[in-house]
Amino acid sequence: MGAESRGSDPGAGAPAGSEPGAKGQRLTIQADPATAQGVYSNLMMVSHRKEEFVLDFLFVQPATSAPGGQLASLRSRVITTPEHVKRIVRAIKENIERYEAKFGAIQEATDLPKLVH
Repeated sequence: MGAESRGSDPGAGAPAGSEPGAKGQRLTIQADPATAQGVYSNLMMVSHRKEEFVLDFLFVQPATSAPGGQLASLRSRVITTPEHVKRIVRAIKENIERYEAKFGAIQEATDLPKLVH
């Protein structure tokens, strides 16, 4: 198993080296090699109910279709609390701002079906 140590609040998106609640506390992340490799996703769908949010990470293959539309493969599903989703959204927003400050504005994809945006 690989392990990575980050000094950030899980889900808060703080840069490495920053401190979560307790001073100097670090988070060690363990992952088997297959999980650490990650998966590619070019589409995400979100659903929810009162107690949880479901984040489905999909891969839409170019030039593939299914009856009634394009074909997408579910690559990963994350089920989490509404409170954690708010932290995820904040972390992503902060990271997009830093990314765009360094590399320029990100243009949104326009080649995916409008029904799933």
